[in-house]
Amino acid sequence: MLGYSRSMLKRACLLLLSIPLLGALACPARAQVQAAATPLLQRPPVQIPAPDPALKAALDATRRGGLDDLVLAGFSGQPLAGWLEFAALRARFDSLPPARGAAFLAAHKGEPVAAAFRAEWLPALARRNEWPAFLEAWSSAIDDPALRCLRLQALMAMDRVDAAWTTEAQALWRSSGASLPAQCDAPFALLAARGGLPDALRWERFDKAADAAQGAVMRSIARGFANPADAAQAQAWAAYLDAPGGDVSAWPKNARSRLVAAAALAKLAKSNPDRAEALLPGVAQALGFGEAELGRVRYQVALWTVASYLPDAARRLAAVPESAYDDSLREWRVREALARADWPAALDAIARMPEAQRNDSRWLYFAARLRELTGDVAGARALYAQAAQKADFHGFLAADRLDLPYALCPRTLEAPLAAKQALARDPGLVRAIQLFQLDRRGWAGREWNAAVARLDPIQRQLAVELAQDNGWFDRGVFGLVNVGGKRYPDEQQLYLLRFPLHHAERIRREAARNGLDPAWVAAEIRAESVFDPRARSSADARGLMQVLPATGAAIAKSLGLGWKGGDDLYDPDTNIAIGSAYLRQLLDRYGGQPYRAIAGYNAGPAPLARWLAQRPTLDPDFWIETIGYKETRDYVARVLSFSTLYDWRLSGDALRLSDRLLGRSNGPRKGFTCPAPAAASTTPAAAPAPPAQDARKRP
Repeated sequence: MLGYSRSMLKRACLLLLSIPLLGALACPARAQVQAAATPLLQRPPVQIPAPDPALKAALDATRRGGLDDLVLAGFSGQPLAGWLEFAALRARFDSLPPARGAAFLAAHKGEPVAAAFRAEWLPALARRNEWPAFLEAWSSAIDDPALRCLRLQALMAMDRVDAAWTTEAQALWRSSGASLPAQCDAPFALLAARGGLPDALRWERFDKAADAAQGAVMRSIARGFANPADAAQAQAWAAYLDAPGGDVSAWPKNARSRLVAAAALAKLAKSNPDRAEALLPGVAQALGFGEAELGRVRYQVALWTVASYLPDAARRLAAVPESAYDDSLREWRVREALARADWPAALDAIARMPEAQRNDSRWLYFAARLRELTGDVAGARALYAQAAQKADFHGFLAADRLDLPYALCPRTLEAPLAAKQALARDPGLVRAIQLFQLDRRGWAGREWNAAVARLDPIQRQLAVELAQDNGWFDRGVFGLVNVGGKRYPDEQQLYLLRFPLHHAERIRREAARNGLDPAWVAAEIRAESVFDPRARSSADARGLMQVLPATGAAIAKSLGLGWKGGDDLYDPDTNIAIGSAYLRQLLDRYGGQPYRAIAGYNAGPAPLARWLAQRPTLDPDFWIETIGYKETRDYVARVLSFSTLYDWRLSGDALRLSDRLLGRSNGPRKGFTCPAPAAASTTPAAAPAPPAQDARKRP
């Protein structure tokens, strides 16, 4: 039986009821609690027809040159015929007759392949100066700035520059403070020549560029001012943004000067917070900075100091006006205190968070830990119980603190199998899945997005299950919970879809060979590739466990595996064997501590060595929370929580997470229950992470 026995739960509840709030949270009425069953049964898979091997060969052939229409006609009627035709025609875009392109767009009107065709056909027509055909192929749904500027060029060439043209060009001009595509240069030049860029419009975009710290854009705009004094001042502002430090006392004492100076010092703070802080008092006095400008600069000075845990972090955090704080900096205020082992300061920082943030399981858990460390045991247990309601890293840790089962409320789709079978005949989904199977990921994504946009939530969930039946496992991540700008929180309970499991026997075998927990290996695969054997990162990490070719070659040699090159990592068996052996190496290198090995797997040895040297004595949960990179901080917690969920999938129960992160594999195992909803605590407790600019290197 999964979970604790009834007698064990009864004894635990009798003890916990001595604390009123805790007893109510941890021991709800029997009718409100249900044990999470042993991993839920899935319905039989539904397979869609595999792509025609001849069509795959034809698609591959288009990379070497076009196919003639006679060959294309042989594939008409097949699901992917339109994509094959697109690939074939694209190879001849430089000479394709406009009528042929128009015929393709008409034949596939409203289909994703038409949008893909149009996005490449329009620039080809522009290169050929085929402006009438360009305008005929245009779609009002296009919002790409480069294509919109090409349309303005087409209208210019057709002598159709009118008031509507001017309005559209001005809208593009003011759309962004960042640099716009080169295709906009000619329309903007004509707009200026026709008097359509008055100084007010130039200043409007100049201010946007200053706010976005875009010095090159500011300089370009400055060259267009008719008044030499305005042009000179604008150039001075742009120069200061790129190299702050000069005398600003002669600048106009206006909002624009303050905007530029604050943006410049905030930009400087990201690379040199000491210099930015040193310049701030003089600039603030000279230009009359208000709280908004002071807050903007001090925010960045504090953020880039605390992200490296430099000595002045606490002082600089305290200097930031409370009005400039956001969720990110509030979290860093907690981490800075944790890094110094200043428990009262960390607890105070959590208490200063907004209610929604401090009631996130992360900050409930840390508030409980800090209360425990400062002597408030009853308050700690109440907060632990509240955090333990969540099936995530901090919720599982909180449950361990109370020796409670883990919270899990899994559900399966209730729609009949026939509904999934019907979706397997949906042309858009068939095309999406077949394109994925052909490793045409971009095209597959276009078809998928178009298909699920017209489905209701139950059909979309079934589409995810159908995709996974056919090997497209990451739809359980990208097709549920947050979809099309909408959130569906109940879909978090679809654990079988969100945590797919494939190659289970190979995972068990390689985990055993390397003395690893198979749930950890599965969790790494879920975090790295969502079981996509063809996954490839921008850094060239490949396959299920995202192994770099150099690492793969070295480990393959040590294992005595044949190695023909980096593409071997796309083979699931090879990838799991190499990735598991690499995890074992990391585990041995970092003292048998999985949380450190996981951090090293994500960030690499140099950052890990720095973090270990900075905070060598912190408890693992505090150490994880104080990791400097947001990506790695979240990654370690995610992999560990995924390990618990994959333990459930593989075994029906789970090793305690507090044992797992320390590498203790022989500790007690725990069950899962679905807890009743609990009322939110009014006890100050704390949530998300800092803004990611460079996801890994940003704080």
